[in-house]
Amino acid sequence: MTALAPPPVHVRHVSRRRSRPRSRALNVTVLAVATVLVLIPFLWVISLSFTPTRDAFGEPRLFPADPTLSNYATAVVDADLGRAFLNSAILTVVAVVTNVALATAAGYAFALLPFRGSRVLFYGLVSTAAIPASVTLIPLFLMAKQFPLAGGNDLMGVGGSGLLDSLGGVLLPYVVTPMNIFLARQYFAATSPDLSEAARLDGAGEFRIFWRIHLPLARPLVAVVAIFSFTGVWDDFLWPLVVTSSPQNQTVQLALARFLSTGNVQYGPLMAGAVLVTLPVLAVFLFNQRAFVSGLTDGSVKG
Repeated sequence: MTALAPPPVHVRHVSRRRSRPRSRALNVTVLAVATVLVLIPFLWVISLSFTPTRDAFGEPRLFPADPTLSNYATAVVDADLGRAFLNSAILTVVAVVTNVALATAAGYAFALLPFRGSRVLFYGLVSTAAIPASVTLIPLFLMAKQFPLAGGNDLMGVGGSGLLDSLGGVLLPYVVTPMNIFLARQYFAATSPDLSEAARLDGAGEFRIFWRIHLPLARPLVAVVAIFSFTGVWDDFLWPLVVTSSPQNQTVQLALARFLSTGNVQYGPLMAGAVLVTLPVLAVFLFNQRAFVSGLTDGSVKG
């Protein structure tokens, strides 16, 4: 009986106390190694952006021996990043506004104003998010070319170039995305219907209930939709490449690609351009980080 008796309770507690620091140290070590592996390419890009062209192929250094800002001036002038930044800024601002307005309104209607066939329509709409972007390129190109009353087209979309090689053509697939509608619907489905009922008893209409009550309370959702829309437009390369052909309508991603394909690759200015293109995305995410995380954890992913 004595040999089969369990060990004293205090011994197990001591063992757990000893194992916790070890597991914590192991977790910290794994996270530190993963962080370094992820950050090394970015640190290399930043280092090269400050490295003179003559030292770009020299001994690798994390901190350049003779740092310079001339690479940034060369990138802005030679790659025409000023015009590209303006085009991308216009596209992202319009896409963020339209997605916040349309996706939240559609999500609110699907969640709190159900109608006959709304579930079929919602799941049919969301299922389009699973279609690869490359599959939709040709239909989108034809839609842009045959857009009515644009680029010399008549009412039937014939006779001109439509929205091809224009910012309107680039913006066409970004106006509202199914994934943002899905996030909005899931968010509003998790809210209490008592607010809407109380407002209806006070005589408020559905649009006023949405605009004055639910939308101001949905700041985390708005942050999530805005960030997804911003990064989706700012980082996209394939669709702007297909729909545009002239340099004055190029986005920042196309400007960098064309700068890379000039034949005389200057790695310092190229890395400087990459840093400049990345900064707006980092700024938007950092300034909205708390609302973004709250939107993903509090309501956007709840079914």
